[in-house]
Amino acid sequence: MNTRTDILLEQLQKKILVLDGAMGTMIQRYQLEEKDFRTPALESHPKELKGNNDLLSLSRPDVVREIHLAYLEAGSDIIETNTFSSTSIAQEDYGLEHLAYELNFESAKIAKEAALECSQKTPQKPRFVAGAIGPTNRTASISPDVNDPGYRAITFDQLAEAYTEQVKGLLDGGSDLLLVETIFDTLNAKAALYAIQEVFEERDLPLDPKDGGIPIMISGTITDASGRTLSGQTTEAFLISVSHVPLISVGLNCALGAEDLRPYLKVLAEKAPFFVSAYPNAGLPNEFGQYDQTAEEMAGQVEEFLKEGMINILGGCCGTTPEHIKKLADLSEGYSPRKLEEEQKAEV
Repeated sequence: MNTRTDILLEQLQKKILVLDGAMGTMIQRYQLEEKDFRTPALESHPKELKGNNDLLSLSRPDVVREIHLAYLEAGSDIIETNTFSSTSIAQEDYGLEHLAYELNFESAKIAKEAALECSQKTPQKPRFVAGAIGPTNRTASISPDVNDPGYRAITFDQLAEAYTEQVKGLLDGGSDLLLVETIFDTLNAKAALYAIQEVFEERDLPLDPKDGGIPIMISGTITDASGRTLSGQTTEAFLISVSHVPLISVGLNCALGAEDLRPYLKVLAEKAPFFVSAYPNAGLPNEFGQYDQTAEEMAGQVEEFLKEGMINILGGCCGTTPEHIKKLADLSEGYSPRKLEEEQKAEV
């Protein structure tokens, strides 16, 4: 049995768990240069590497660790690994496909060390590491060429292969759970879920967290006011299409601020047989692509989720900082988590 999973499930019954905020927003504060993204082995790498934030887990692990600790000290129960783009597919742009496994392994290791350090200081508040699995920069459902609608830049098998490598690195590095996030194309997410299932089977790990397996979180992205993902699914259709896996949670993140996310989150809260997560952006970006919403403003909007009992896991996406997470953590303490249908039946 995976005792970490048992502890996580216990915590989810008791309270709303707090996820961390944006890694990229915090990295921007450090004003890093090209040299910060280069390890000794990459000193003469021909491509520009600045902006490849996942690479900092190898070149500036001190920065990544500081950010994790800032979020943990702000009240996060779960921190995400710095691996949003750590697949061979996403790293291909930088000519660093060969580093995919190492990026995931080292990122998980850094996060786990930070989480354990904080857990030891406050044993009553255990901290967990979510292995972040991003959508990649290619889509399996939509053609990138308007003149050739049947063309695809990636296949399901290629995605599954890349995700398999990522999942192995995240697990080997010490991730307590896996988070398939910012899903704009459910076919990409299905490839990630397939890869996870294959790795679990290979390692003789149970798929269901209730059997002690490594928990799997899923988080989709509603791209605009139409209420659909980029590949055209409604929130309910998205939920149905990933429910074949015994997930620990399903939720929404990114794209919209808390206010605009609410109606779609309500659908999940009413229909999902899993715990529900939400980590919205700090409002919508301004004309310069910056997020202006303050921690107080965001907390005011998020409180509506909490009042309606829609949430089990709460955090922040683009534009959020430890200040935002502290506000959300303090706020969530005053509310009870959403109850699963089976819990409601048990109380009757």
